[in-house]
Amino acid sequence: MTIASAHNVDPIQLEHRLLEYSNGRSFFALYTSRGYKSAYTEHALLFAWGAQRVFGADELASGALEGGWRFGFAGYEMRHRFESLDRGNPALGNWPEALFFEPEVVGTLSWDGTLEVTDFISTNAENTMVELLQLAQPSPGTTSLDFKPVETQEQYLQAVQSLKDHIQRGDIYEVNYCTAFKADFENLDTAALFQKMAERTDAPFSAYLKLGQHELLCTSPERYIKKEGSTLISQPIKGTNRRLADNDVAMASLKESEKERAENVMIVDIVRNDLSRVATKGSVQVSELYGTYAFKNVNQLISTVEADIKPNIGFWELFGATFPMGSMTGAPKVSAMQLAERYEKTAREIYSGTVGYTTPEGDADFNVVIRSVAINRSTGVATTHVGGAITILSDPQQEYEECLLKAESMFDSAR
Repeated sequence: MTIASAHNVDPIQLEHRLLEYSNGRSFFALYTSRGYKSAYTEHALLFAWGAQRVFGADELASGALEGGWRFGFAGYEMRHRFESLDRGNPALGNWPEALFFEPEVVGTLSWDGTLEVTDFISTNAENTMVELLQLAQPSPGTTSLDFKPVETQEQYLQAVQSLKDHIQRGDIYEVNYCTAFKADFENLDTAALFQKMAERTDAPFSAYLKLGQHELLCTSPERYIKKEGSTLISQPIKGTNRRLADNDVAMASLKESEKERAENVMIVDIVRNDLSRVATKGSVQVSELYGTYAFKNVNQLISTVEADIKPNIGFWELFGATFPMGSMTGAPKVSAMQLAERYEKTAREIYSGTVGYTTPEGDADFNVVIRSVAINRSTGVATTHVGGAITILSDPQQEYEECLLKAESMFDSAR
């Protein structure tokens, strides 16, 4: 093992160089905050490549996330490992339930500009550092995708109304309903497309992931769960509107919206309940409720829930208590997932899942996979999903328009 370091490294220049460096690599992960610093975010940028070992859902259940660096994803369909749920919607991307890898090389960029690269299998860390500090060259590859909806607007409106009928009858209180778009491709420069998506959003939990024939281009603003020592942090998002030139008015409107606040607080209650299953007694606290945050193209209502984890709780048990995240399911959680499955037209696969990493110290950070493009190179299929919370106050047409707003950055980047 060898380690190399450098100082005063520009995060955006390094990000561009890493995307260029990913070409030809089968296993590669880049997690970038896009300069959006928060009290809970340790690294400005984190990356890894090369697979010493690869782990699927069966290995994760046996403890594969413990004891070292692991990078990868757990898809929404991994929920079947924890709950008895219906399934049957067609999978457009043929993603596995989960896939993580133990990397050959790991790099971290601190907020002060310190870059550290660790090579676990060779003495090439210094050479790698020299290569990473070179300027990236603009990519000439194609980034165009012609996304087509999997359901018509009328079908979407009918589904939302049907779900509102279930809410009216008392079957559920809230449900996250998702719709999908699909594009076929022959040639696609995914690194260049991710760069365009990231520049349009500057989302703090963005990720570019390559795992064999599957690739994920994710510009997520949402954290699913972070573990630091014994502390757990979850930051669910519910509540969205468009960022405007006079954005103070837009943010105030978002925070004062009865509908958006109702969506948010119901999900906060789910997160509190989920965390209580693995937390020490009395430690679950809402440290921020209805926090209003401005991103490059949207405003979001974000709450923060914290807890102290019980001793000897592994990552699989943590997933079992909290996955899928409340913001992508509804309340009650299992009933909401069952109804979403009944009315949605496709399997969510990696969408509504999580991308993240675990460390040798037993820490971890995982996002929520939203605002993303999922790629299957073996079939030449790209998919993107969008969704939103449906409550009794929801207007189906407004929900449809919100979905289009959430998809806007992906569609614009892929034109």
